[in-house]
Amino acid sequence: MTEPRKLYVRTYGCQMNVYDSERMAEALAPAGYVATDSPDDADMILLNTCHIREKAAEKVYSELGRFKPLKAARPDLKIGVAGCVAQAEGEEMMRRQPMVDLVIGPQSYHRLPALEAKLREGGRAVETEFPAEDKFDHLPQRPKATRGPTAFLTVQEGCDKFCAFCVVPYTRGAEVSRPAARVLSEARDLVARGVREVTLLGQNVNAYHGEGPEGGEWSLARLVRALAEVEGLERIRYTTSHPNDMDDDLIAAHGDCAKLMPYLHLPVQAGSDRILKRMNRKHTAESYIRLIERIRAARPDILISGDFIVGFPEETEEDFRATLDLVEAVNYGYAFSFKYSPRPGTPAAERAQVDPAEAQDRLERLQALLGRQQRAVQDAMVGREVSVLFEKPGRFPGQMAGKSEYLHAVHVEDPRAEAGSIGRVRVTESHPNSLSGVLVGD
Repeated sequence: MTEPRKLYVRTYGCQMNVYDSERMAEALAPAGYVATDSPDDADMILLNTCHIREKAAEKVYSELGRFKPLKAARPDLKIGVAGCVAQAEGEEMMRRQPMVDLVIGPQSYHRLPALEAKLREGGRAVETEFPAEDKFDHLPQRPKATRGPTAFLTVQEGCDKFCAFCVVPYTRGAEVSRPAARVLSEARDLVARGVREVTLLGQNVNAYHGEGPEGGEWSLARLVRALAEVEGLERIRYTTSHPNDMDDDLIAAHGDCAKLMPYLHLPVQAGSDRILKRMNRKHTAESYIRLIERIRAARPDILISGDFIVGFPEETEEDFRATLDLVEAVNYGYAFSFKYSPRPGTPAAERAQVDPAEAQDRLERLQALLGRQQRAVQDAMVGREVSVLFEKPGRFPGQMAGKSEYLHAVHVEDPRAEAGSIGRVRVTESHPNSLSGVLVGD
């Protein structure tokens, strides 16, 4: 019997990369690869990279340097780089780091089996073209192994927005939506393997316009409603959205589709109209606030999450204060905030940069405000009952942890709470990053 090859995958960045890493491992399974948690005994190391953060490429090269002793000890070890940094760097990565055997972009990983065969013959491979074929048409069927109760499901990739700070249109390509029938089929398969909640993924997921089973285009709202009919699928989420693609039907779905969870991640990036225009966001602060009001009218208890960039080129103190004003107006339950960092090849990278110390000061002030809002929203859950999907044992003996419908981490100490079960929990305490409570009823 042939000894299985071992595959070590390290994933960086967004949820879509987590999904992609799973699919890459599945694509290599027919070639005899099984997963390992350690690079030390791997036959192939695959880094699935993200290009969003500052100096992403340099961090990948630094990480590769840590694998040099392994490669020196075992020259037959194959090392590959996938994802958005691979797409951006291409053959340059091979030149700068000769130990790399494979560079493959995020739209090409369905070709991994053929490329892996080339590696075993002593070759090297670079695959960063945007292929004409849909990678999802060529990936193997997902294995029937049991899954945890939650899963990511990519439904849309790429972006046509061309925000001035973002590399995604260049690394992921134009917006493409998967046919609805294939999404529904994959969702049913996940449910059959134990999944009870799916998070639909896309760079602009609410721009989804996949082909319907009987022709025509489906919107994300129509896809959500069809997924809600899948027996055994109890919860639906989606991320990440753009304000300009939040249409009336999707807003209505938040009010009338019980399986669509009351949580929405809707990035705004800034509160200054001048900066939003320079970012090429194509919306205003006022239009964003009015949109949030409409969403909350459809689902009053919805928890809103957002993204913010401070220190964007040419941002003044007045611009930054407009961001603080928007945050006060919206009242976020979650938020992610970052200092602007130039992405080579994007328009904003060529503009006058804000002083780093000033940008850091603004970031700290914004995060302090967002932190107060997040804690207040979480503290307000004490005394309420929430629905919790339990996922795994907690940190302490007898404890089970899961997520509420609002995506708060919740843990209980009750033997009736089992992974994959959904229970009503009365919240009794609010901790820095989680809630605790007691099961109510059976």
